[in-house]
Amino acid sequence: MSRKRPCRAWGFALVLALLLPCRAEALTTSAASAVLIEQESGRVLYAQNAGEERLIASITKIMTAVTALEHGKLQQEYTVTAADMAEGSSMYLKPGDRLRLEELLYGLMLASGNDAALAVAHCVSGGVEDFVELMNDTAQRLGMTHSHFANPNGLDAPEHYSSAADMAVLTAYALKNNDFRRIVSTASVTVGERYLVNHNKLLRLCEGCIGVKTGFTKAAGRTLVSAAARGGMTLVCVTLNDGNDWNDHMALLDHGFANYRMETAAAAGQVLASTAVRCGTVPNVPLAAAGDLRYPLAGDERLTIAAKVPLSVAAPVVPGQVIGQLCACLDGEEVASVDLIAAAPSAKKSGGEGTAFPWRFVGEI
Repeated sequence: MSRKRPCRAWGFALVLALLLPCRAEALTTSAASAVLIEQESGRVLYAQNAGEERLIASITKIMTAVTALEHGKLQQEYTVTAADMAEGSSMYLKPGDRLRLEELLYGLMLASGNDAALAVAHCVSGGVEDFVELMNDTAQRLGMTHSHFANPNGLDAPEHYSSAADMAVLTAYALKNNDFRRIVSTASVTVGERYLVNHNKLLRLCEGCIGVKTGFTKAAGRTLVSAAARGGMTLVCVTLNDGNDWNDHMALLDHGFANYRMETAAAAGQVLASTAVRCGTVPNVPLAAAGDLRYPLAGDERLTIAAKVPLSVAAPVVPGQVIGQLCACLDGEEVASVDLIAAAPSAKKSGGEGTAFPWRFVGEI
């Protein structure tokens, strides 16, 4: 097996990345549309026609997989029928084959099986139309306003389209699902008598690559979604209609990791504020961050943090109770937030009423 190395791209994009200032506008790609985001925050690190609606080919299957994982069960079994046969890329299903949904998802995401996509739809929803409705429901829930799905496999259709920005939002969401992340990062797998190899060669070429999906039709051109994790930060890259997609993705990912760092403004459990307790056995309770408050920064950018807490709360107070919110701001705009929770209890002595939630400044990072 070849040794993984940091992403290296050849050609014009890499030359620009090396010689010009470390800003998104210093990069170019061969794509009709492209975007690079940090997964956790959604911060856009590079964009090129990212909101334009285009054909997306088989990267559609990211939505197919997400829909299946949220509405199906990995161990449920399905018997393949003639209705699952499809043109184009295939995992070579035959009527009468019996597979688990998990196995179909490997065929969907590694072999890009159009037959697997139809089988997944039939397995989860009993029919393609109902499954596609679930796909569009998910798109609406995620705010994918430039997307509409007409099928689960990505074959060209008039009402089947998305944008690079929308596909990045979808992928950032999908990567929060451990089963999705495990499947798309698998280089190869045996399913029955089938040996499936992941079409995404960035898994072999790019340091930290964890997926995600390739695509191609003559009308859509080459489409690609990739993700890589390094140094505690995960980046998602999308290109649409890009004849040089492997190199463009490696250049964009390298740019992102070289010029942005994940800053932790507050750590989970860190006590950052307090509030008074009315009618409690203690006069006040400390408030701690419920999780890490993180955001990607470039160069000399700095975060400020502020707490939104009540002047007082009524007892009883229990550890872990959500009391307020901790916000991170960049250049005066809120960019991330996390709940502030009680880090200690207070029993109740007598009753009391609540109050308003004014801002209270905590400090600067």
